[in-house]
Amino acid sequence: MTTTNDKALALKALHEAPEILQVVNVWDAVSAKVVADLPGTRALATAGHSIAASHGYPDGGMPLELALAGAKTVADAVELPVSADLDDGYDDPAETIRRAIGFGIVGANVEDRMRPFEEAVARVRAITAAAEAEGVAFQLNARTDAFLRGEGDVEHKLGEAIARGRAFLAEGAALVFVPGPTQRDVVERLAEAFGGRLSIIGLPGALPAADYERMGVARISYGPLTQRVALRALRDLGSSLYAGGVIPEDTPPLN
Repeated sequence: MTTTNDKALALKALHEAPEILQVVNVWDAVSAKVVADLPGTRALATAGHSIAASHGYPDGGMPLELALAGAKTVADAVELPVSADLDDGYDDPAETIRRAIGFGIVGANVEDRMRPFEEAVARVRAITAAAEAEGVAFQLNARTDAFLRGEGDVEHKLGEAIARGRAFLAEGAALVFVPGPTQRDVVERLAEAFGGRLSIIGLPGALPAADYERMGVARISYGPLTQRVALRALRDLGSSLYAGGVIPEDTPPLN
């Protein structure tokens, strides 16, 4: 029987492998099963923005209970390690992670939202302590919003991201997630600063995963972009049907 800690250790090994880990984000049971069946899938990650949008909430405005329920739905649907997007960890990040582990979640993105430095570090410390108490090698993908919410020029944001990321790693985070930068030199400097323990998002205009792997990036995810691409396909199909089209013959059969 595969335990929660077995899955956590599997995700840890994927994070520490020389090959970059690509996680194609999902938001419900059916999207999880579709992606899990792909030969290249080794782990899954939820997209909080996508789960929130599916229930009519804005990004960052989803209640904790819904975030946990959404993550559990994905974890229950597959046998792979699942990392969850848990926004900022909510009011009590340690308790949020403890509950997530109880649902079989073995990793999480938790964002700092540019809280004061010491507060942000303390929240990471609380999360890793809670996971240790549960006996699970939980993979915290500690996110800093230095590039999304920080002030100043690129150099100032880079310095802030590095300072926060190093502090998060020192408190037991597995990786540092820095969304925003796509410039090659900035990504390279972040990867070097974190000893390769850098996680990024593949935004439109980003490089292929293989390029980031050569820079030493550990993980790349795609956030809500996967849902947006799926919704665009739905929109395009609807437009085609209204214009006299039909359902494509190569549409997969219903299971």
